Amino acid sequence: MRGINLSAFGLSAFLLTLAGCHSRRHEPTRPVVALQVVAAQLVEGPAERRLDGTLEAVNQGTVSAQTSGRVEAIYYDVNDFVPAGAVILRLRSTEQRVGLAAAAAQVSEATARRAEAESRYRRIADMYARQVVPKATLDSATADRDAAVARLDAAQAAVAGAREGVTYTEIRAPYAGVVTKRLVEVGETVAPGIPLMSGLSLQYLRVSVDVPQSIVDQVRRIRRAAIYVGDRRIEATKVVVFPDASSPSHTFRARLDLPENATDLYPGMFVKVSFVTGETQRLLIPAAALVRRSEVTAVYVVGANGAASMRQVRVGDRIGDDYEVLSGLAPGERIATDPLAAMNDLGPAHADPASP
Repeated sequence: MRGINLSAFGLSAFLLTLAGCHSRRHEPTRPVVALQVVAAQLVEGPAERRLDGTLEAVNQGTVSAQTSGRVEAIYYDVNDFVPAGAVILRLRSTEQRVGLAAAAAQVSEATARRAEAESRYRRIADMYARQVVPKATLDSATADRDAAVARLDAAQAAVAGAREGVTYTEIRAPYAGVVTKRLVEVGETVAPGIPLMSGLSLQYLRVSVDVPQSIVDQVRRIRRAAIYVGDRRIEATKVVVFPDASSPSHTFRARLDLPENATDLYPGMFVKVSFVTGETQRLLIPAAALVRRSEVTAVYVVGANGAASMRQVRVGDRIGDDYEVLSGLAPGERIATDPLAAMNDLGPAHADPASP
C-alpha cells in the first residue's frame, strides 16, 4: 500500500509539471511598445509681462428722443439682441403725419403756382419780343416766376422736414447689439433729449488696462499684446498707450483693440493681458503629451533604456499646439507624445527610431 501511495504521488507531481509547462507555453507574451517620443526644446519667443484688464464695448450708448410724443410701442427689452436699423421703440405720430400732409399740400399748390407763373412769363416774353408790352411788364412776370420757383423749393423743404419728423417717431438701433437698459414705459410722454434705451455692440470689443511706469517704454516701442481667456490666446489688432499717467497710481492707461466678433467675450469681463517687452527662451512640449488628472499635470518621460515614467510638471501658457513648461522638466529630456500608450506599458519600451 505504501508503494502504491508513492507511485500516486509521483504521478501527480508529473501531471502538475506538465500542466505548468503547458501554461507557460501558452501564456501571452507582453508586446514591446514603440513609444513615439519628442525632446523638450528651448525655443526663442517673446518675453511678456502679464497684467489684469477689463473688456469693454467700442460701440455703446443711449438713444434719446428727437421729437415730442407719447410712447406707443416698445419692441425690445433688456438683454434682447437688436439688429442694426431695427425699430426698437415707436412714438405716437399723429401730429407729425398731419404736418407732413399739410406740407405735401403746400407742395402741390406751389407746383401749380409755378406752372402758372412759367406760362405767364412765356406769354409776356413773346409779347415783349414783338414789342407789344413794355419792359416793366416783362420784369414783373420774371419776378413772379422766380417767386413761384422759390415758394416751391420752400414747400419741398418743408416736406423733407415733416418727413424727417415722422421718422423721429420710429427709434431705430444705430448698430447691432444688446439692450442693457430700458428707460421708458408705454404711455409715457417724452420730449427731445429724453433718454429712451441703452445698449452696446458685441461686434467690436477692446481691453482697458493700466500699464506700470517700469515697462511703459517697452510697450510703446513694441506695441504687441494679447489676451488670454482660458487656454485661448487672442492677439490684439491695435495697441494704444495714453500719453499721461494717472495721479494716484502713476500708471499709464492702455487700450487694446480685439478682432471683430471675438467669441465668448463680453463687456465687463476680467482678462489677462500680456504685453511683449522683449525676447526670451521657453521650454516647449506638445499639448498632446500632457496628462491632467484632477490638480495634477504630468508627462511620461522616456529614459535612456526606453522605460517610461510619469513625472509631474508645472506648465504656463499655451502657445499654438505647445505648452510652456515652467518646472519639472529639463531641456533635451524625451517625453512620450501618446500618454495613453505610455500609461498602458510602464515597463521597458523602445522609442521609435523615426522620432527625434
